[in-house]
Amino acid sequence: MALLPTLATTRTSSLSAVDPERAKALVFRPFPIGRNGLVMPNRIWLPAMVTWRGTEDGFVTPSVREIYLRYALGGAGMIVLEAIGVRDIASGPLLRLSDDRFVPGLRALREEMRAASDSLVVPQIIDFLKIATRKPTHDFVLGMVKRGRVPESLLDVSDAELEARPEAWLPDPRDRRDFLYGYRQTVEDLRADEILRIPGWFAGAARRAKQAGFDGVELHFAHAYTLASFLSVTNRRTDRYGGSFENRMRLPLEVVSAVREEVGADFLVGCRYLGSEDILAEDGRILGNDLDEARRIGVALAAAGLDFLSISRGGKFDDAKQPKVGEAAYPYTGHSGMKCIPRSRKDPFGANAHLATGIREAVRAAGFSTPVVTTGKIHTFEQAEALLREERADLVGMARALLADPDLPRKWLAGRDDVVRACVFCPFCEEEDHHHRVVTCTLWPKGSDGPRHRVTPGVWRAGEPWDPEGVFAAGPSSSVGSAR
Repeated sequence: MALLPTLATTRTSSLSAVDPERAKALVFRPFPIGRNGLVMPNRIWLPAMVTWRGTEDGFVTPSVREIYLRYALGGAGMIVLEAIGVRDIASGPLLRLSDDRFVPGLRALREEMRAASDSLVVPQIIDFLKIATRKPTHDFVLGMVKRGRVPESLLDVSDAELEARPEAWLPDPRDRRDFLYGYRQTVEDLRADEILRIPGWFAGAARRAKQAGFDGVELHFAHAYTLASFLSVTNRRTDRYGGSFENRMRLPLEVVSAVREEVGADFLVGCRYLGSEDILAEDGRILGNDLDEARRIGVALAAAGLDFLSISRGGKFDDAKQPKVGEAAYPYTGHSGMKCIPRSRKDPFGANAHLATGIREAVRAAGFSTPVVTTGKIHTFEQAEALLREERADLVGMARALLADPDLPRKWLAGRDDVVRACVFCPFCEEEDHHHRVVTCTLWPKGSDGPRHRVTPGVWRAGEPWDPEGVFAAGPSSSVGSAR
């Protein structure tokens, strides 16, 4: 921890060399964003990645400070701080902005990052519904009996028989789903009074983000979370919050309105949402929002005054694989999850870029200049530059590539693509997230003070010799310490 303040005083510019030709690239042109004169120093965007480094009650730790200071030193134009909860409820080592008590730690983190680089930083604020682990058969049946959902006689049925023919004993599809996958709350379960509280939770979190000194917030309208489920054509509510496009847009737009009213017009407010849901049904059909629906959503969000649209894909509970007993369903295990996180080496690079392009075209055709961020297996300078030059996106998001090498922006700018620690798109980091372990990269160098998965990669200084094992001969500043 002692190294953190020392490193925070080292500006990125003192660590970087500049290749004159590379500096002319669109990737490295400053990008004005929002309405308050904010300028990204380049067009590289670090999307939110949950790190599982917070405390069990949602506070910033030295390990959180360590990884985000490394990203700041690396020089990405925008750093989106991992998903941060808006409800003041127990949620494990996920950071929170649900109460004023979380502001001091996040403010200290932002100040350290600001001292290290000119990167803009926004937290991603998120709401999620209840989910439980899959229970052993007897425990599940006992709970159902206690709630009066099934007759007590079901306790006399053997576990093996119930597991072999659940439809015979659990005729309600919802009960069978909870038995096979674990309980999961859906938007259809929410009462009207519960829905009405959600915009206020987001607004309060955004206000605290502003108090903490962040440049804005990213509203999480993507994947398996609350607002994404309201936006989806799979939303089967029959009241004013479901059914028609206008009804499905209602809650997200109420959130945008409440947040904007709380933080003002000059605070950066954008969102991450899905360009396609890609839910694989049992009969082989692909369900959920497609690109056409996403284009309509993008225009509506731009019209609502958002300052950026960051496009993702898939990652839904609807087609997630059955979890083991004692584990909860994980939304990145099914077909939609594979589309969200392309992790086969056979998947094409820029696999999801067409979604951002389609949404950007619709937003521009509607008369809005809202910046659109593309993501999805992008990791070389040539890929990023082509996406910008061809106007397929305004900003280039790279999550795993920057996790593998936080110094990637500075290495690209120096023309040293040859020394980038290139992501191999293996499942290591995603598996760590799945099991709520500290998320790291299998490519990180192994330090003398601990195993590889506890080491943050060293800070590269232009002109240093390159160590093929990934460790730099830069003295004490070559490591930010270990994430204990």
